[in-house]
Amino acid sequence: MNSVERVRTVLEGGRPDRVPTFEIIIDQSIVDVLFPGCDRFDIVEKLDLDAVCFGITTDTRDVEWVDVDKRIFRDKWGALQRITTDVIPIACEPPRIETEADLDAYVPPDGNDQYFIDQAKQVVARFKGQRAIVFVGEAVFAPSQYLRAGLENLLIDYGTRPEFVEKLAKIGVEYYVELYRRVIAEGVEIVLLGDDYAWKNGPFMSPAHFERFILPGFRTVVQEIKRAGAHVIKHTDGDIWKILDMIVSTGVDALGPLEPLPTMDMARIRAHCDNQVAVMGNVDVDLLGRGTREQVVEATMHLLRTVSPGGGHILSSGNTISSAVNPENYLAMVETVKRYGVYE
Repeated sequence: MNSVERVRTVLEGGRPDRVPTFEIIIDQSIVDVLFPGCDRFDIVEKLDLDAVCFGITTDTRDVEWVDVDKRIFRDKWGALQRITTDVIPIACEPPRIETEADLDAYVPPDGNDQYFIDQAKQVVARFKGQRAIVFVGEAVFAPSQYLRAGLENLLIDYGTRPEFVEKLAKIGVEYYVELYRRVIAEGVEIVLLGDDYAWKNGPFMSPAHFERFILPGFRTVVQEIKRAGAHVIKHTDGDIWKILDMIVSTGVDALGPLEPLPTMDMARIRAHCDNQVAVMGNVDVDLLGRGTREQVVEATMHLLRTVSPGGGHILSSGNTISSAVNPENYLAMVETVKRYGVYE
């Protein structure tokens, strides 16, 4: 099998020739150490990874700076975000949409986003037929947080302004349905949805709120992606057991990368879902950063022994290969998959 066939086989419930491996993001600092002079696309070929990822994670357009000293910028939604030392910026006050009048007057970004369409064309031209092509994006929850200046405001709205939140959710749904339709038409084969839904001890919101405010739009996005001919992988951090069945009911093909929590054992999740949904992950990013090579190899082997048998597993980190990862540890993980992840 080649990489495209390998990943597709996993997402369609089969068993490939070996366990596939790829990452949502590999920080440029890691690339610089392992392959000086290369970029995040080159490393996919250098390491013979099974998929190439791009999308909101590779959006390098100039931003509208609001306060350079405080590193605050205005994003494509018209919302304010602040760059911190973390990988992802954080939404900040004041909200772009505060009132019903704001919501009625709001003009959303165009889902027919030529920047991403052009990027899709470039990635497809380079990798089509050689690697599975993955567009990384979002769905309902993240855009609503941006527009409301953060999670806290949005969760208060869930309890106090339910109709307002339902209208707000449609903004992200409509944008991403159109965007995914366009990039899939250019050759994207998989969409990886990256909204986080949970802390380590459970979901941010009650299951009832998830079902009312997130699930309908999330299901629409998944169904439209599949109608357009692509597969769907759903990433979220945290313990999602209380909402797991609702997530699976949308028709996603895989869950992951999943955070390596004691409660989020991927073999248990596969069994709970009757092996109908694949899983992705989940070597601990902290271990990849601070552990020894031997510990990384053992953690990888543990996943190959307990999760991979029978298929349905894409081995990766539990999130992304951030700048905190030891490059040699990441290399050890990939080499272990290639050597020992072969199915008999």
